[in-house]
Amino acid sequence: MTIRKTITGKAGLVAAVALAALLTACATATPYQPNLPGQAASGGFTDQRLEGDRYRVNFAGNSMTSRETVERYLLYRAAELTVQQGYDWFETADRRTDRSARTVIDEDPFARPFGYYGGGYGYWRPAWRYYGPRYGGWRSWDPYWGDPFFANRAEIRTIEKFEASAEIVLHKGPKPAGDPRAYDAREIMANLTPSIQRPAPK
Repeated sequence: MTIRKTITGKAGLVAAVALAALLTACATATPYQPNLPGQAASGGFTDQRLEGDRYRVNFAGNSMTSRETVERYLLYRAAELTVQQGYDWFETADRRTDRSARTVIDEDPFARPFGYYGGGYGYWRPAWRYYGPRYGGWRSWDPYWGDPFFANRAEIRTIEKFEASAEIVLHKGPKPAGDPRAYDAREIMANLTPSIQRPAPK
């Protein structure tokens, strides 16, 4: 079956551009970046000094960022912060990864009945033509009349996001041997740097 879709009018063009921009932003995993509002991809790291040499580090990923990536970026940020503060190694006093999930039902906006578009859209409206042998050739459809071919179309999906946090204590000097909670900051950075994806330059 062949489907041809036509969108006419200035409002349709504006809506299409806005939708394309939104999909592009959503399709980009969170890079290694500070968590600031208004970025191309949401999420990133934050730091909070608790006392003296103790910090809480956090990394939040968007729905396109895997748990493994979020936890790797958190570890890298902890090492980077340690070096920035003039220390050599850090130990984790507390560490956790939280998962949030929600189920989304995406209905086909062009399959809704009359009244969905409203007067504010002016003359804009979508129109389709589709071809099927059992229909005897080309048929047309528009939102004011509907057609069972497009009725009740929806996609159900689960959106996951991961956020990792750790409370770390910074230290100077050689890292103690045999402590699984102790990390050499410079060694961590050297090993993880090749896998760190930073934001694209503007």
